[in-house]
Amino acid sequence: MSAFPRVIRIRQNFAPTPPVDINAAIATEFAQLRPGIRRGSRIAIGVGSRGIANLRAIVAAVIAEVRAAGGDPFIIPAMGSHGGATPEGQRDVLGTYDITEATMGVPIRASLEVRPVGTTVEGAPVYCSVEALAADGILVVNRIKPHTDFRGTLGSGLLKMCVIGLGKRTGAAAMHRAASRIGHERSIRGMAGVLLRTAPILGGIAILENQFHETARLVAVPHAAMATAEEALLEQARALMPLLPFDDIDLLIVDRLGKNISGAGLDPNVTNRWVQGYTSSLVQEDRSAPFIRRVFVRDLTPESHGNGIGIGLADVTTTRLVRAMDMRITGINALTSLTPNTAKIPIYFDTDREALERTLESLGLEDPRQARLVRIADTLSLAEMDVSESLWASARPNAQLTPLGAPRDLAFDSAENLV
Repeated sequence: MSAFPRVIRIRQNFAPTPPVDINAAIATEFAQLRPGIRRGSRIAIGVGSRGIANLRAIVAAVIAEVRAAGGDPFIIPAMGSHGGATPEGQRDVLGTYDITEATMGVPIRASLEVRPVGTTVEGAPVYCSVEALAADGILVVNRIKPHTDFRGTLGSGLLKMCVIGLGKRTGAAAMHRAASRIGHERSIRGMAGVLLRTAPILGGIAILENQFHETARLVAVPHAAMATAEEALLEQARALMPLLPFDDIDLLIVDRLGKNISGAGLDPNVTNRWVQGYTSSLVQEDRSAPFIRRVFVRDLTPESHGNGIGIGLADVTTTRLVRAMDMRITGINALTSLTPNTAKIPIYFDTDREALERTLESLGLEDPRQARLVRIADTLSLAEMDVSESLWASARPNAQLTPLGAPRDLAFDSAENLV
């Protein structure tokens, strides 16, 4: 008899959103941005490092609209310290999403050189890409979603991309230093205010995704609305964000983490393990849901280019994930964001089977087969998942969840890794 819980495949019944015609939506929304583009003007388009659905198509549509308005577009990587904080590394990250000079038909200017453009009222320096400042106009393209480091009326989106993305590694470090004293939202808003006054930012394209990691909405935000528009968009994004449907989990198995999945590798909005630390206590006490006692992460996404930030939020991992990490790239990102604990390597094992055996032992259960277990692909993909029989039994009846098959044993391949 297997020493592991048997699992059932289930589906969360999220309401679908209407399909979005990327080109038509961008063409319609661009009417709000077109007046800022003069014929012959050089327009920098900031593109980040996240695995955003339809990112290539969205960027291509923005480029087409800039050209239709008479502008001369080019791309700048707007991703802070990602890609190892090198021009080549940031080009490689964009290339992962098939955003290259050849596919987009425009130059990619990847210099990390920045220039100070002012200071906030608290005295924090604000930086901006020299390439962006040399343009006649700047447009940023980014997804709106709850931030991984803080909760508030602002999340990850256009203002954050202006401060951290356009600020490159220097600007990202300055923002995190300021945030350590006055908080993330106040820091981002203050620095974004300086950039909106001093840099030729025309606005941006805000992307909302649904629970299936599909494009749900595209919204043009002109310069005049940049400071306020994201609050309502964040509420929409929060309502569309997929979450785990269980409040009490003994073991969460995550097949992969990565920067393309979340800025934190493992999204704290899903795991409730935040980048400033977590407890490994098995007692829930007064902590908020979901309460997850152990997290086992199996692999690192290729799109991360070795950036394993977020592994420090897991309890157990595999030797292959550790070997896939580029410690320099991971360290640069973790230190720039002032979260060194997110790069700490947990206990790791050569096979998934051994990792599961040891992790289940660490839960102190009378019968490991009764563990409340959940297995997900990653923290962005939560429409379907495997759950243990004991957890499923406690969840029924629930109209939001549908079983997709009969209980089965966890399957391992010849190398003793999960299938």
